[in-house]
Amino acid sequence: MLKIRLQRIGKKNAPSYRVVLAEHTASPQGKFLEILGFYNPRKKEKSFKKERIEHWLSKGAQLSPTVFNLLVDEKIIKEPKRKAWKPKKKAVEKAESAQTSSSESESFSKEEKEPATTLLDSAKQADHPQDEKTEEKPKEESKEDKKGIEKTDEEKPGKDINNEKPIKEKKEKSEELEKSQVDKKATIDKQQ
Repeated sequence: MLKIRLQRIGKKNAPSYRVVLAEHTASPQGKFLEILGFYNPRKKEKSFKKERIEHWLSKGAQLSPTVFNLLVDEKIIKEPKRKAWKPKKKAVEKAESAQTSSSESESFSKEEKEPATTLLDSAKQADHPQDEKTEEKPKEESKEDKKGIEKTDEEKPGKDINNEKPIKEKKEKSEELEKSQVDKKATIDKQQ
């Protein structure tokens, strides 16, 4: 399939473009069949061979979105402009998560906004009230801060009512940490 697209020419930090007809699988800097115009965005200069562009469009050549918009500006094509770029995935995900977290945080009560350590401590007190007096509880947040890991809104507990997985995972991790510390203390006591 033939495509009418831009081919960059010009020096470093001084872009200018040729409007070329090329095979869509060809390299952007590779071979082309015909030069159909040029575009210099720095000087706002553009020139197109209207007759040749219309000829190739009648033969079935496709336009890149940017060239399409340039031709609409020059009134060679009488259609509305097309969107020539897509936002990056990370930016879109951040925007969506910010919107959902702000709407969800407004609907939560104060009890659901408690940090994970208080929820875990209350659960542990119900299970083992005498263990709390003898052992100090490790704080997961301090270990994550040492490693340089930052928590996102999705990882913070109580943010997503439907997905209880992060809270369960944190409970399991804290239980594993406690078991390993108890085992270490027991081995130290046996050695002494």
